[in-house]
Amino acid sequence: MSKIVKAVLALRRGEPVALREIVVPDPGPGEATVRVLASGVCHTDLHYRDGVIGDAFPYLLGHEASGIVEQVGAGVDNVAPGDFVVLNWRAVCGRCRACRRGRAESCVDDYTASTPMTLTDGTPLQPALGIGAFAELTLVHAGQCTPVSPKADPAVVALLGCGVMSGLGAAMNTGGVATGDTVAVIGVGGVGCAAVAGAKLAGATTIIAVDLDERKLGHARALGATDVIDAVRTPDVVTAIRDLTDGLGADVVIDAAGTPETWKQAFYARALGGTFVLVARPDSSMRLEMPLLDTFLRNGTYRTSWYGDCLPSRDFDPLVGLHLQGRLPLDHFVTERIGLTDVEGAFTSMRAGDVLRSVVVFT
Repeated sequence: MSKIVKAVLALRRGEPVALREIVVPDPGPGEATVRVLASGVCHTDLHYRDGVIGDAFPYLLGHEASGIVEQVGAGVDNVAPGDFVVLNWRAVCGRCRACRRGRAESCVDDYTASTPMTLTDGTPLQPALGIGAFAELTLVHAGQCTPVSPKADPAVVALLGCGVMSGLGAAMNTGGVATGDTVAVIGVGGVGCAAVAGAKLAGATTIIAVDLDERKLGHARALGATDVIDAVRTPDVVTAIRDLTDGLGADVVIDAAGTPETWKQAFYARALGGTFVLVARPDSSMRLEMPLLDTFLRNGTYRTSWYGDCLPSRDFDPLVGLHLQGRLPLDHFVTERIGLTDVEGAFTSMRAGDVLRSVVVFT
């Protein structure tokens, strides 16, 4: 039977979010309903609110979440009612060329629930990244549910659903950081700080954090940065990184800011033959001009990192296990715990750089 629950919606471009009642139907084949326990407030949600991603309003916001599976549809065998799960926005198909070659993290298909959630007047909702977790209950594709240890704090592990996994994976999966590597991370907001934590977990010996905000540099230090560069006081970031790496440049440089300026900084701060990872999503208006010869002479690898090249079924629960062992301080990313009515204020705090993550907690 369909359920009516409270949810946070973006009704029109650029307007403050609204708390409304929505209708969550029973799950269809291959689908599941999840009682949401916690959901992080991510920049992507703000992009939906502001119409940066699309204009298919109204949007049901929230996508970085954990919860309890309440009901499953026909044919679902990967989760069952009562399972504690982290929601992910990559449900792989298992059949495409990438999946058949054992590279499911590059699956080209996109599975989301086909049964729509609606307003009480029947207006269909567009759930953010196919999840829509700023709601007491949400409907997703069962493949978007990844079981993890129920011993974990829902507000902490929810962040693996997007930003924290993107940063961890940019270092560990995409960048391939290894024991003894030198790593530089440019831009240490939530994703960049997670890249710092991932580099430490992977065994990097020198981890350099770069940012314009001293508060963010403080977070990066707490998560494992051995050195920090205040880009306001030290405008020549490339030279500063080279000075900290015996003049060689870093083995792996991660651009978590995503501007033409930081792209160039990352490119030239990379050691000869090293790896450059772009994990931040640039604005569509941004343009880059580079000497083609430099791209040849610098050698090495350039990669973009999409969701940290993660495979949720492979990565989420082991990372939760490392957190429970005290080896991965995921709790540091939770700056504040808020209610559904506080999401608009959380966007304001995000813009001001006051938080790593605000997390909506359902009690």
